[in-house]
Amino acid sequence: MATSDKALGAAMLLVAAIVFVYYSTWALLLPFVAPDSTLHDLFPPREWAVRGPALLLLVGVAGIGAFFAKVSAAEAAKRRAREGKAA
Repeated sequence: MATSDKALGAAMLLVAAIVFVYYSTWALLLPFVAPDSTLHDLFPPREWAVRGPALLLLVGVAGIGAFFAKVSAAEAAKRRAREGKAA
């Protein structure tokens, strides 16, 4: 099992490194490249360099909030059931 965990970790690290290099190139270096360069064809429009992470953050925060609400509701239901048995 340890070998597969290491392989999965290495694959995740590789994907993270590729995403980091791609995004950094897109957001930080591309503004300094001439607009008629073919390098611009490899990337989405620049406004998505802000919209994409903002959308990802919004979805992530909503998911965390939904998880918290679900756990809180389940805990409240357990508490009500326990109090009902004790009475």
